[in-house]
Amino acid sequence: MYFGDGWKSYYCERLIQADTVLDSIVRDGNRIFIGSGCGEPQHLVRSLLPLLARRRDLELVQNHSIGAIPEDWSDLATHCSLRTFFVGPKSRKAVNFGLADYVPIYFSSIPRLFREEGSLGIDVALVQVSPPDGHGFCSLGIAVDITKAGAETARQVVAQVNPKMPRTLGDSFLHVTSIQHFVEYEEPLLEIVFRERSAVAERIARYVSSLVEDGSTIQVGMGRIANSVLHYLEDKKDLGVHAEIITDSHLSLVRKGVINGSRKNFHQGKIITSTCLGSRELYDFVHNNPEVELYPIDYVNDSRIISRNDQMVTINSALEIDFTGQVCADSIGHKVYSGIGGYVDFMHGASHAQRGRTIIALPSTSPDGKKSRIVSHLTNGAGVVSPRSTVQYVVTEFGIAYLHGKTIRERALALINIAHPKFRERLLEEAKRLRYVYQDQILAPIFEPLYPGQWETYQIFPGGGQVFFRPVKPTDERALQEFFYSLPDQDIYYRFLSAMTVFPHRNTQSMVNIDYEHEMAIVGVTGEIGNETIVALGRYILDQKSNMAEVDFAVRADWQRGGIGTFLLHYLCQIAKSKGISGFTAYVLAANRRMLGIFHKVGYVVHSHFEDGIYEISFRFDEPAQACVTDECSVENSQ
Repeated sequence: MYFGDGWKSYYCERLIQADTVLDSIVRDGNRIFIGSGCGEPQHLVRSLLPLLARRRDLELVQNHSIGAIPEDWSDLATHCSLRTFFVGPKSRKAVNFGLADYVPIYFSSIPRLFREEGSLGIDVALVQVSPPDGHGFCSLGIAVDITKAGAETARQVVAQVNPKMPRTLGDSFLHVTSIQHFVEYEEPLLEIVFRERSAVAERIARYVSSLVEDGSTIQVGMGRIANSVLHYLEDKKDLGVHAEIITDSHLSLVRKGVINGSRKNFHQGKIITSTCLGSRELYDFVHNNPEVELYPIDYVNDSRIISRNDQMVTINSALEIDFTGQVCADSIGHKVYSGIGGYVDFMHGASHAQRGRTIIALPSTSPDGKKSRIVSHLTNGAGVVSPRSTVQYVVTEFGIAYLHGKTIRERALALINIAHPKFRERLLEEAKRLRYVYQDQILAPIFEPLYPGQWETYQIFPGGGQVFFRPVKPTDERALQEFFYSLPDQDIYYRFLSAMTVFPHRNTQSMVNIDYEHEMAIVGVTGEIGNETIVALGRYILDQKSNMAEVDFAVRADWQRGGIGTFLLHYLCQIAKSKGISGFTAYVLAANRRMLGIFHKVGYVVHSHFEDGIYEISFRFDEPAQACVTDECSVENSQ
């Protein structure tokens, strides 16, 4: 559509003072939309508030109040109600005291409320825009989200024209002829900077970062954990962004070259978002920047659009999760804390994307440490924001639980093992009472409360096979059974010195529930986290009286003769030495020449005693051999 230069006179004719225009157009019973988040037109809102007491039955509609809207709504309640789609610090008190109303809704569905006749018609929209460009287009800048739909459907639009509002690209523009009144007023935009960090958030972020692969397109919520997660992505390559919100933490990754969108298959090279919540530095970055495009929320949060991004990873927080995987993220019992927001939009979108991942990150306890956030059932009144069917990964400071495609028993065990240690016994008893787990189920003895992630490492072996080595986890029980069943009968005999044919739960659960101090087991795995196949196992058990540990290891037949057994023995030596263990003992059948050869190349003086066809082997770490065939330093350097 071509407007020519006629818009200039249209604009000048409609310039007016805020209090004058609001007093003339706001009538009893009106529904007034206010622009969201950091894009809130503060001057217009400040001018509106004194007028509210002189009108009746008004309703304010806003998505995320962080500016001039008062926290205490008691004096205004008889004149005006507040309807919000997301409860933040400014509206939480009013909502939970019954003085304001919360609408639980997907963000992507809000614009349709405005557009559908008889649903949520807007009488007056108060928005903030950049000054018009040479063609008469104003940009909604850092807050396109639901604001564009609110402005396009309102009977009258009042725009605060602020030179400090950046001109953002994408679908952010309103032509001046679609706005009825202009109030020129320059003031700083609202800013939100998340600088708080905590040890718990940092540890959660470290685990989450391990789930984000190079080339992924990411969506991360906001808050302390989200900020920490983005900080821990600094070693990634070629990340893209498709998210309802971007913050200064995203900007930091852009500046470091981590976020460049080069491997995005949809909107390649572009940061796609709907809202900016950050500092002036972020707002200056997005100004007139072709790398960043802002679109309305019903586009950005459309799960069909989201799913078009290959390797889409969505990372969000939660307040509670139950054994079955139901997530509560918007309320604490009956008290509303935040909102559904784009939570489900992105969970569904990422779930349907090629190689997409959904991640829920939460501290294991409430802030005071008195309640577990992993529970047998959600608190009475808590809302299910995400159903048990869409969650893939759950992360706490104690590790990662993979739920997708798992049974209720497997989910309960996985979640209990990443709960805070002080709650695990009680949670296990609740799971047994509910018949979610075996009645003889045990937990790992808690010597070291944190999973020893420092002993995770990747190794590449001849032929290009890459194996991930890590400490065994309680959730490895089934995979360990499958590993044992995959071994040839001869290897079983070599490994156990007996002709075992079955490996029942009662035996294998004790192998995966270990304390990581007196007993250590390292598994070599292939495949994605949560769907791993064990190809090798090495373990030792300490005799505290002698301070010597009995060691053994096994490798799947199709992975043998590639150096995995040698690596495992050296790696276990490294771990044992770090814990002050004196050395290893082992029992090896005389016929098992390969394993005997590995021990004799270990790099320590090997003592052996032969009896009844079995070698009893021992070596001490303080007795190095004259020559070390395998360079142990290479193992240490792999960390």
